[in-house]
Amino acid sequence: MAGDPRSVGPLDLVAKLPALILDAPVILRAVLTGMLARPDSKTSIATVFQDRAARHGNRTFLRFDGQLISYRQANETANRYAAVLADRGVRAGDVVGIMLRNSPDAVLMMLAAVKCGAVAGMLNYNQRGEVLAHSLGLLNATVVVAESDYVEPIVEAAPAATSAVESGAKVADLVTVENLAALAESKPNGNPASAAQVQARNPAFYIFTSGTTGHPKASVMTHQRWLRALAGFSGLGVRLRSNDTLYCALPLYHNNALTVALSSVIDAGATLALGRTFSASKFWDEVIRMEATAFIYIGELCRYLLNQPPKPTDRAHKVRVIVGNGLRPEIWEEFTTRFGIKRVVEFYAASEGNTAFINIFNIPGSTGINPMPLAYVEFDAETGEPVRGDGGRVRRVPSGQPGLLLSPVTRLSPFDGYTDKAASEKKLVRNAFKDGDVWFNTGDVMNPQGMGHAAFADRLGDTFRWKGENVATTDVEAALAEDPAVGECTVFGVEVPDTGGRAGMAAIKLRDGTQFDGPALAATLYDRLPGYAVPLFVRIVAALETTSTFKSRKVDLRNQAYGPEVADPLYVLSGREEGYVPFYDDYPGEVAAGKRPRG
Repeated sequence: MAGDPRSVGPLDLVAKLPALILDAPVILRAVLTGMLARPDSKTSIATVFQDRAARHGNRTFLRFDGQLISYRQANETANRYAAVLADRGVRAGDVVGIMLRNSPDAVLMMLAAVKCGAVAGMLNYNQRGEVLAHSLGLLNATVVVAESDYVEPIVEAAPAATSAVESGAKVADLVTVENLAALAESKPNGNPASAAQVQARNPAFYIFTSGTTGHPKASVMTHQRWLRALAGFSGLGVRLRSNDTLYCALPLYHNNALTVALSSVIDAGATLALGRTFSASKFWDEVIRMEATAFIYIGELCRYLLNQPPKPTDRAHKVRVIVGNGLRPEIWEEFTTRFGIKRVVEFYAASEGNTAFINIFNIPGSTGINPMPLAYVEFDAETGEPVRGDGGRVRRVPSGQPGLLLSPVTRLSPFDGYTDKAASEKKLVRNAFKDGDVWFNTGDVMNPQGMGHAAFADRLGDTFRWKGENVATTDVEAALAEDPAVGECTVFGVEVPDTGGRAGMAAIKLRDGTQFDGPALAATLYDRLPGYAVPLFVRIVAALETTSTFKSRKVDLRNQAYGPEVADPLYVLSGREEGYVPFYDDYPGEVAAGKRPRG
């Protein structure tokens, strides 16, 4: 866990007020757009975008690989795409699966889906096999739109889907984005009537997040939550102006990109510059080429940039504000000083949650402020659940100490949860402090800082975060079990110095009569998992301890990690081709520098 955070007092906030006052018109615009929509209001992502397109038609909305797409052009293209979707049977409440890399079409397809009153199911294009099949099953999409090279993985993952992409056969109706674009050329470009019928309470899109069950869960983002994010993240936090350009190299299936970045841009009538993928060595060159004045980050991105050799371009940019989450306090000053970043809008939010912190006042090392009556409570480090006292009530931690963050579920802060109602219920803590109350369990430990501020400390439970992705340990354990030499295993996340998140580590008990084969195990895992989910460390143990309820006792293993007290054989992931090799002292540093694993 992070060290003790700095406290935040009244003088810290007073010193930042002048900047907020100067941005008052920007703040007011966002509040009027995002906070006034009631659940039954016919206000949505589609209507807000249509409004901005009518106001700022000639402004550049999207920049990508030399392309410049205006608000008017984007709106007209999204309307044509919506007409194609309607022709293929998409109606209000249906789901449109979207499996596209970063491109203008990924944004425009989401807009097209919500213009139909449908839900955009943003598929993680790294998923394959059983994991992808599960995600497709959750969507039950009327149409799935994919890039041509994703058709085969989709068909393989869902045998019930048609293998004839354009045959019209369903479950699902699978269409390539190239063919959809061709069909759209002859369609009308006016705003569809369906867009004006969407209510703020309706689901807008699904974001997939891994949980402790081992399978992806589809968290629900309603139009109202997106609009409130526009008011909070955009209006109070980022505060873009119309001449700003925000650079985004994060995948659009991430809420950071689809909600925070996109809402900030649309609200301001600004420009979204899309990067295909993140490259630490080319990042600043891209930012400069795109003439970006802002960018969105995750903590790992900032770590990789710091690990790059200093270059003259480190400060040759026009960036005045960055927004994201995971910029840890220990590198905050180094990052902002080296790259000349004047304002950091760090935030905390969960895709499925009902609360958020936003660093409105630009407080170094802080996740930000939340004015709600939140609770920081004692927790079980092994289960990630709140600890209840003798009276059956949850216990708050003493003032200033880190605790598990709970957020009240009320009419004003509803919990939309997942498509899976049982999974949603598991995230709720009922009768916590009194009979009848309901709280959302974030699964995260936070350090209260005072004046409504807090700093992120740690993530609990079986899910850990690496390279900006949530990794479910049960998914990894299932993949490990496919190796014939693996008898028993448990997976957990471990810290690697100078990196964000936690890297995967597996403790394995081999089957009798077998030997560890590092290249073979790596091949098995790469065949069954996204690259970010493949463990970096493997420890060969004689036995795996369990609790009285037969759960793996992984806390001690996680605490020992790969330190000197580990006497067991220890291996590290060198790369896709080399597989696992014996541990060596320089390996953690190579991971931090982005040199390992290769491929």
